[in-house]
Amino acid sequence: MNPEDRVLVAVAISPRDFAIARDEGWYRIPQKRVPKGVHAEYVAFYFNRAFGAQKWAIHYFGRHLGHELARRRDLLPDEADHPRAEEVYYRIQLGPLQKLERPIVSLRWRRISFIHTTWDRFIDATEINDLFVEGVPYVDRLYYALREAGILPERRYQIHEAGAEYRVDLAIPCVAGMVSVIVGNQPGPTSALRLTTEQMANDPAGCESLVKQWVRQHGGARPLGPGSDQASC
Repeated sequence: MNPEDRVLVAVAISPRDFAIARDEGWYRIPQKRVPKGVHAEYVAFYFNRAFGAQKWAIHYFGRHLGHELARRRDLLPDEADHPRAEEVYYRIQLGPLQKLERPIVSLRWRRISFIHTTWDRFIDATEINDLFVEGVPYVDRLYYALREAGILPERRYQIHEAGAEYRVDLAIPCVAGMVSVIVGNQPGPTSALRLTTEQMANDPAGCESLVKQWVRQHGGARPLGPGSDQASC
């Protein structure tokens, strides 16, 4: 296990599908839902609502031994009449699953699909937001500065506005709405607080203060709530 090893976090759709991964050593992921592919040394499983007391957390991971493409009807022949029977999936071969000594939890409700991370982040993470490596420079620094100040942002958060969907760098659910933060010039909601990379590089304390100001103007951060739920595949 090297710090740079890649880890793909996937949602365990149901206890049945997780049992296949655990007992038969393979798992299925829709090809169309992972445009970056499944290139990772390890695969970890995020449990949704169907897992009861273990929900909204990562408990298990396994070595990625290889993968192939197959149609759903070939992977699950007992469900040949399923509406997605003809869709193409990755069939991922896995080594024996290992249980984390400390689960990686989701502190707030949010939708999680797939997360690409690294082994060093994965093994040190205590909550889902610790896993993200995507994003422009300096977002990490702002994220951890806000956490140390008692504000717990969500990273790479999905925002809907005027029929469009965006992923913002940071989002803080507040009493009077969402404070979303975008660093750089990528597309985003018009309501977002935009920070330039120059601001982030030259005045990180000022950027942190500005985010805190917006949070206060929105009534303060909302208390933490439950984790997310996912659609079946």
